[in-house]
Amino acid sequence: MRLIPQNPDIHAYLASDEAIDHWHPLVQETADALWSATGDAYSYAEVAFTFVRDTIPHSADSGDARVTWKASEVLSTRTGICYAKSHALAALLRAQGIPAGLCYQRLTDDDGTNPAVHGLVALRLPGSARWSRVDARGNKPGVDARFDLDEERLAFPVRPELGEVDYPELYAAPHPATLTALRESADRRELWRRLPTAL
Repeated sequence: MRLIPQNPDIHAYLASDEAIDHWHPLVQETADALWSATGDAYSYAEVAFTFVRDTIPHSADSGDARVTWKASEVLSTRTGICYAKSHALAALLRAQGIPAGLCYQRLTDDDGTNPAVHGLVALRLPGSARWSRVDARGNKPGVDARFDLDEERLAFPVRPELGEVDYPELYAAPHPATLTALRESADRRELWRRLPTAL
């Protein structure tokens, strides 16, 4: 899908902030270690995606009650929901000079109830004019997200007939609704009650 950057300045998608804290030593060390195994931007982006998808379990899948939101915290605790894992992937990409932003979907249960906002990352390789969405949520039975910059392989393709939506906005920083839910929840049970249902 065609994404609409909220900030026309590409440098906004390389910046560090409180959630995407790629200045943090742990983020830098992780990024350097992953880069040393690759050596070019495409390979690095794929390895960083796979690292976040496969080595940091989604807390709902693992049963972990902790709520993380800073990229460095996600990497150190090895847990997080989709928003937190997206912060970690964006930080790893930005740490190696690859512009990355946050984008979102509105998803529901199979009967169209219980809407919730789901978080993704979009990246733009150096020299490319196109943003590509990837979903590092973590695979499980029925979910098979892959790194593919030509054809999206997301965890949850939207079902418009159920009211699901791909939001076209590309954010340089986490959406306030998602960040507030993460920061103000004591545990995952509380977080589940606070998840935004739309943007």
